[in-house]
Formats: sequence, C-alpha cells, structure tokens
Amino acid sequence: MPAVPTKEPVTLAREYKEKIIPALIESRGYKNVMEVPKIQKVVVNCCIGSAVDTKVALEDAFNEVRMVTGQQPAKTKSTKSIANFKLREGQEIGVKVTLRGAIMYEFLERLIRTALPRIRDFRGVSPRAFDGRGNYTLGVKDQTIFPEVELDKVKRNLGMDITIVTTAKKNEEAKELLALFGMPFSDRKIATS
Repeated sequence: MPAVPTKEPVTLAREYKEKIIPALIESRGYKNVMEVPKIQKVVVNCCIGSAVDTKVALEDAFNEVRMVTGQQPAKTKSTKSIANFKLREGQEIGVKVTLRGAIMYEFLERLIRTALPRIRDFRGVSPRAFDGRGNYTLGVKDQTIFPEVELDKVKRNLGMDITIVTTAKKNEEAKELLALFGMPFSDRKIATS
C-alpha cells in the first residue's frame, strides 16, 4: 500500500499571498498589489526590570528570548542614569531581537495559533494598542505561554513586549491585516486616528 502524501501545514507567508492580499484588495479597493499593507518585522523586547541579581536575570532573559524566537538576541543598555531605580548609564537592562522573513512568519504563527490561546481567561488582545501609524504592540506578562519554554526551568516571570511593524498607513488598515492573519482581537472598539 503506497504512503499517502501528507499535506504540509499552511504557513502565514503562503496564506498572506494566497488569501490575505486578495481579501484586502477586494475590501479596500487597492489598485496595485504593492499598495497592500504587509508585516515588515516583529521586534521582541524583554526588560529585566529591578531584578536583585541582574547578571543571572539577564542571562535567563537572553536564553528564553532565544528559545522563543529562534534567533540570537542583542543586549540592550540604559541610556540614562536614574538614581531612584538604581540604574547607571550603560548598564545592561534587557534583550531584544528583530525578526524578519520566514522566521518572523513562523514566530507569528506560533504566537497567534498556539501561545495566545494558552493565556488563562483569554478574551482577545486589545484593539487599542496601535500607535497611529499602523504598528501594533502586545505585552505578554508570562513567557510560559510559549510551548518552547520548559516550566521546570523557569526561575522568574519575564514579560515581553512584541511589536508588529506594518506598512499600513492607518490603524484600521493594520487591524484588518492582523485580523486576517488570525490575531484574536477582543470586542472593544478601536480608537480612530
């Protein structure tokens, strides 16, 4: 009996080309494919905050962001000294990584289809987190929503900021683009700008 060929999973990149571009052209009336907004990059930022042992906390953040994104993060440093926060200029305070291309689409697919539904009492992400120029920022309070993170090895909760940078000119265009990708927005109204 011959083996039945398995259909490879639909990736977001292929879904964008085959379904999302035609849907946006139809709904928005774009005359050219190049007018259709797209996702340029995804930036994942993790700050250790006021951890007691900053060196160990920074190493944990570095390893977990690398595990979640699949790419080597860069360490970020403070630009100012703030005495109240015991912060010196040039001190390493977090890590960030910029995802583009295939790695970006793979990360977004895991975020939208696997990680976000794992949040306890999840009712959707806020539709008001747009910056007015078509970019969306999502805050994740706990890194354990990602299946790559092993719960046994988690020492502290690390929050992450995930910024999705698009070529959309307005919030409404970006929201429609992300909704077509499957971003689970809650029912709250979006602020128009």
